[in-house]
Amino acid sequence: MRSRSHLLNGATAERYHQDVSLAAARIARKLATTDRPFSGANPQELAQVVDSVDLDTPLGDTAAALDELERVYLRDAVYFHHPRYLAHLNCPLVLPAVVGEAVIAAVNSSMDTWDQSGGATLMERRLVDWTAARIGLGTAADGVFTSGGTQSNMHAMLLAREETLRLAAKKARIPGDAPDSAAGRAELLPTLRVLTSEISHFSIEKSARVLGLAPDAVIPVPVDAATRRMRPDALAHELERCTRAGKTVMAVVATAGTTDFGSIDPLPRIADLCEQYDTWLHVDAAYGCGLLVSPTRRHLLAGIERADSVTVDYHKSFFQPVSASAIVVRDRTVLGHATHHADYLNPEWMAEKAIPNQVNKSLQTTRRFDALKLWMTLRIMGPDAVGELFDEVVDRAAQAWQLLQDDPRFDVAVRPELSTLVFRYRPAPGTAADLADSANLHAREMLAATGEAVIASTVVDGRHWLKFTLLNPLTSLEDISTTLDLVAQHAERHLAVPGSTVVAT
Repeated sequence: MRSRSHLLNGATAERYHQDVSLAAARIARKLATTDRPFSGANPQELAQVVDSVDLDTPLGDTAAALDELERVYLRDAVYFHHPRYLAHLNCPLVLPAVVGEAVIAAVNSSMDTWDQSGGATLMERRLVDWTAARIGLGTAADGVFTSGGTQSNMHAMLLAREETLRLAAKKARIPGDAPDSAAGRAELLPTLRVLTSEISHFSIEKSARVLGLAPDAVIPVPVDAATRRMRPDALAHELERCTRAGKTVMAVVATAGTTDFGSIDPLPRIADLCEQYDTWLHVDAAYGCGLLVSPTRRHLLAGIERADSVTVDYHKSFFQPVSASAIVVRDRTVLGHATHHADYLNPEWMAEKAIPNQVNKSLQTTRRFDALKLWMTLRIMGPDAVGELFDEVVDRAAQAWQLLQDDPRFDVAVRPELSTLVFRYRPAPGTAADLADSANLHAREMLAATGEAVIASTVVDGRHWLKFTLLNPLTSLEDISTTLDLVAQHAERHLAVPGSTVVAT
């Protein structure tokens, strides 16, 4: 049967080598010749190209399929390796991780059980231990790799919910003294609350909905206007208010690197309050986890070692391919809240025999060996080299902040702690705020339409601002300066259109 010739095995090993080499050569040429981060194509144009492909009629040839792929994907992909990609938390990749990705795809281990992964299980566990040690969580720590920060945060909220319910049930002596008592859960669940910065990641709100918490369960805590860090006094107020109202704070979520501002909440003071109120502390360090390997800035994460759980995203500030994240906890026993034994997969007798099945810790079943990418990175480059790359982008952000500070065409929101800059083109005095908003958004749209640069936008205090997220060490100050000039030019042209200038009254 001809279809068997497409299976990867010993008989097709040489064809595998040839086909992958063809693809690698194609990508190498693309990376070498790409002169802008995006083609400027719009969704309607690309939809026509993609819809024209007849998926029921195979091309039958790898070279032909790669030619077609150029037309439907590669030509118009967004290239994060380009130094003027400045939009989101997407990083260029280190080569050792890409090598690891190739191995992962070919071997195709599944990380749920030992009999599907073998030594991969032990390698992932070793990397979790390494990460926990870098955080400083102690010898009882553990964790598991996940698909990304959203899943890591949801996993942490699940563990916090279950621990809170367990302890509350024990304290209240609910009949049976069991955390899964239906009566006890029904009574306690609506009272649970999560306190988090008003600018924390949206996944906290999403997790609350998925976990069946009350619609108002997530309480936003105000941030300092100058630093965009959570205010400890406001957190103390909310903790006390919840206590007086008979609500149970199941978790406080601190952020080490907010998406918009890169701000790091005051972790030691937040940890003090969590200890005072006996509340679970989760630190979302999806962005700021690169500081764990920084030769110069590790101190910015002081206090993270006091967390009950931590989210890390290696596919942000460790320069790893998507996906590579982890949830790490101080007390490995709490991971049991995610355990479910199935006779066909991980029966209880396996645990009794100390067979290491990662599905016992994970919300996922089938799961890729994403840890291999980090393993290869550490074994080839070492952690200091990764940290030096992250330090470079943080240094560049500081230089870019000064550039914006000195440029009368722009306002800049916050001095960055990490590598994110929120700024805004400043029109002439008297220009209506709505028109200033439209000028800034127009500039962003024009950059994307021309492919000259890719930047992001956000809303600050009800107004539209632009955003640079620097994660490419090759992004120079000249790249940033050139992009700022383009923003100003596009904004000025928009404002110069007859009838567009509205004077505020």
